[in-house]
Amino acid sequence: MTSNRSGSLFGGVDRGTVLLYALIVIAGWISIAAATYDETVSHIFSFAHFYMKQMVWISVAVVVAITVLLIDDRYYHMWAYPAYILGLLLLLSTLVIGKEINGAKAWISFGSFNVQPVEFAKIATALATARLMSEYTFSIARIGDLVKVGMLLAVPLLIIILQNDTGSGLVLGSFLFVLYREGLNKWLCIPILLMASLFIASFLLSPMALLLLLIGLCTFSEVMVSGQVRTRIIFVALMLLLAMVLMILTSLLFETGLSFYVSLLIVSLISAVGLAIYSLRFNLAHMFMTLIFFCGSVVFLLSVDQAFNALEPHQQKRILSFMGIVNDPAGADYNVNQAKIAIGSGGLFGKGFLQGTQIKYGFVPERHTDFIFCTVGEEWGFLGTLTILSLFAALILRLMRMGERQEEPFGRIYCYCVASILLFHVLVNVGMTVGLMPVMGIPLPFMSYGGSSLIAFTILLFIAIRLDASTRHFALNKI
Repeated sequence: MTSNRSGSLFGGVDRGTVLLYALIVIAGWISIAAATYDETVSHIFSFAHFYMKQMVWISVAVVVAITVLLIDDRYYHMWAYPAYILGLLLLLSTLVIGKEINGAKAWISFGSFNVQPVEFAKIATALATARLMSEYTFSIARIGDLVKVGMLLAVPLLIIILQNDTGSGLVLGSFLFVLYREGLNKWLCIPILLMASLFIASFLLSPMALLLLLIGLCTFSEVMVSGQVRTRIIFVALMLLLAMVLMILTSLLFETGLSFYVSLLIVSLISAVGLAIYSLRFNLAHMFMTLIFFCGSVVFLLSVDQAFNALEPHQQKRILSFMGIVNDPAGADYNVNQAKIAIGSGGLFGKGFLQGTQIKYGFVPERHTDFIFCTVGEEWGFLGTLTILSLFAALILRLMRMGERQEEPFGRIYCYCVASILLFHVLVNVGMTVGLMPVMGIPLPFMSYGGSSLIAFTILLFIAIRLDASTRHFALNKI
């Protein structure tokens, strides 16, 4: 790997990216000040104010950023795997000595300070992913190598789920964008999109309706390819008839018989196995793939039901509220409703600094952490929110540009990992404040109050800047 060990601290540093970082951090600090200013505290520089505490964390973040720039870029590649193992150990430690906050046992207390290891585990996972995918023998086209990447991401995800911090764990799903950039076949992305669609449909439709919908879609797909409408309709009719017979027989033979849904599910799966053997024997590739899709969808829908039942009650309510299935204005819907009111009341130009009534009088919960974007919307208005989103968009696009100019795969993959993580956080955080996403408790990068989040995101970003600085400095020296 290239290095700029002989260069100055800021040799090759992308100053535009640093400027965007500084602007977002400053905007976050002003928003925290507006959201938490306490008029009862006599001194504006008192550390009783949240914005003064955040200023301390910003100062620490600046020192951390400079330190990251001083470290030789080769060490980030060299220590990627040890950092990953350390990140897993930190995640596991929360299960033993962790402190539970808002239902998630994801924090470690050091006196009056609370640290969230998952924020730093994201950095370690991004480094390890870049290290694995940049190996000379790695190929995105090989199933074995894809499984390795999947396992690398699955281990921290499993631990985070055990912490009951599912929202943070879902961030790792953004790495799919990195895999796609590195050449993942687009057809492998389609099942993921289908699973997302089935997940949503599972809350909107009954299990019986979903099963009939899957049978109908697969039958229609087969008709479009084979053109045999009559035989396919007869086959489906026979399945329905057999399911009804099975339901009647079990009700006669047993005290509690099978429902029509369970009977149809059994008949469908048995039929699918028989048709799969038939399609393999006569080399009917389309039929075989259709059956794989059907069986996979059925298994996925059954697992979704089990996974949903395993969630905490408040998490279930958030999902059902987001889907519009339940209406709970004083409970699950309260945060989002107040957030919408705050953002909508800001109008075009906003109410002005410290003039946001929804924020000022505490109607919006977590207004300085997860719902910090509401402060921007109410006090800075539409133009303010547009400015903040533009800064984030520019930062993410700049990271992607940095990745494209890397001479080594490690730097490129890492830059795209950072861009993916930031994009996911921004989309989910902003989305949940306006009701487009379920509430997950994910902070807005560089803006939400908290030392763990700010320092972790600073390290994440400045490692990318440091790797890019080596490439830029080396290119300038060649010229």
